[in-house]
Amino acid sequence: MSRAILQVMIRGRVQGVGYRAWVEFQATTSGLEGWVRNRRDGSVEALFAGAPNHVADMVALCRHGPPSSRVDSVTSETASADQLDLRRAGEAFSVLPTV
Repeated sequence: MSRAILQVMIRGRVQGVGYRAWVEFQATTSGLEGWVRNRRDGSVEALFAGAPNHVADMVALCRHGPPSSRVDSVTSETASADQLDLRRAGEAFSVLPTV
């Protein structure tokens, strides 16, 4: 089975609206590995790893976000597996500190 790993940047009203918790729930429900974090510039950054169709579906979900968010743009690029090392030990998907 092939595996996709994408790094995603989400911009808009995506901080202070439960976006990271929503991403964590959606990704975990989809069986994805990775992480999500706020960035000081007001964006949210995430890394999704898993079956290509599940990763693509997650990126599509990020374009809408939770009800209280407003997503202006979502960009993604292929990432390397070593970026998964940012997760907390023992967690498949982590909410990381702001950078």
